[in-house]
Amino acid sequence: MSADIGSGPGAEAQRLFIGGSWVAPDDGHYAVTDPATEGLVGWAPEASRDQVRAAAAAAREAFGPWSRTPPEERAAVLGRAADVIQRRFLPYAELAAAESGATTATARGMQVGVGAARFRRYARVEPAEQPLPPQINEAGPFGGAAVMGALAVRQPVGVVTCITSYNNPWANPAGKIAPALAMGNTVVVKPAPQDPLSVYRMAEALEAAGVPPGVLNVVSGSRAEAGEAAVDCEDVDMVSFTGSTAVGRRIAEVCGRGMKRQLMELGGKGAAVVFDDADLGSAVSGIGTTYSFYSGQICTAPTRVIAQRGVYDRLVSELAVYAGRLTVGDPREPGTVVGPVISAAHRDRVEAYVELGRKEGARVVAGGERPPYDRGFYVAPTLLADCTADMRVVREEIFGPVVVVVPFDDEEEGIALANDSDYGLIDYVWSGDVARAFRVARRLRAGGVGINTVGRNMEAPFGGFKQSGVGRDVGSFALHAYSEVQALVWPG
Repeated sequence: MSADIGSGPGAEAQRLFIGGSWVAPDDGHYAVTDPATEGLVGWAPEASRDQVRAAAAAAREAFGPWSRTPPEERAAVLGRAADVIQRRFLPYAELAAAESGATTATARGMQVGVGAARFRRYARVEPAEQPLPPQINEAGPFGGAAVMGALAVRQPVGVVTCITSYNNPWANPAGKIAPALAMGNTVVVKPAPQDPLSVYRMAEALEAAGVPPGVLNVVSGSRAEAGEAAVDCEDVDMVSFTGSTAVGRRIAEVCGRGMKRQLMELGGKGAAVVFDDADLGSAVSGIGTTYSFYSGQICTAPTRVIAQRGVYDRLVSELAVYAGRLTVGDPREPGTVVGPVISAAHRDRVEAYVELGRKEGARVVAGGERPPYDRGFYVAPTLLADCTADMRVVREEIFGPVVVVVPFDDEEEGIALANDSDYGLIDYVWSGDVARAFRVARRLRAGGVGINTVGRNMEAPFGGFKQSGVGRDVGSFALHAYSEVQALVWPG
């Protein structure tokens, strides 16, 4: 078993998980900081390039036996892992909150809770074979007609590197690891440097569930070397990445040289198109999740509001009131709605965007000032109104509790403004005319569209258009993403 990670100074140092063993890192440890208190959460291991390659080699060695393990047995391991997570739910949630700065409710429900649910979801075995209709082949290579049968079979890709995001150290890694393992792949996880300790707890749960050595490996690092080695290693067949578009492009270049498969979930600047006839209460509460859900550090957030002029003033006013009522502070306190962002550097980045918005001519309607706390990386829920489509605060992903509002006149202009973005992950439409809402949704260039809601169906395909990514995951689509399709053909 791994070393226990306590909180506060003197916390015991975490080891890497390679080939079924807990291994001391070659390059020492680095501190993991609580964004709410700036205190020490624990010491994360700094893997060397050689150790990352060793993890990939262990995954390569384990791939053959694991890929031939019956799907029911692989699924049983995932189910047992979900049980372990459930038994250790509270300490896991406490660690996740300390690392990520999430509120207690978010850490329990949306982080560890969703992580356990995803392991349980992929403990459900699904058919990997799809019979295809027989076809008459009238001009075969040897002449003569023949009836040919066919079967489409899903095969595992091989060794998958999973590079995860800092905004959810449970749901995001679980959404990669569980379907990849269910399909018979083996995995090397490179967690985000800001909150990697939770991913080691996930490895701990899988180890307790009986995952064979080498099937899952976890290697962390605060520098770029570990991630680079996890991508360019010859033993790696596929890279699954969640993070910024800029980093995704660099990973894609390396994958292209080695013809590695990719699953990329990248940046977003979600448009929320609000028509005059919308239910404003629903729209305000939905857009307001930008503030309360990971303090705006979420790529699916409706951060770019496009409001029809007939409702524009009311919507801005109600959003400002909503933002002003949210309690910002210690995420462990029951009444807190908005916790800190992940680091001082990121707080500075978000604040710089707010100042840029002012200079560009946006009106700061709510927020805009740093909350009065001596410690912690807090940003007030901020609303920028009277924005135009050419402003950088409208075009670029801020990844913080900042919402911008742009007015529009008619349906065509609203659609054009929504589509005028390099991103296309998740957009939203609010309208009392359901037919119009669906009509507009079909014209938005985004991988998903919420219609009068910000809720998600976790079986629906998830991924982006344009600069927001490549591929789809979630539900059965994740099983497809972590597999190759093989055709078997025979004379019928």
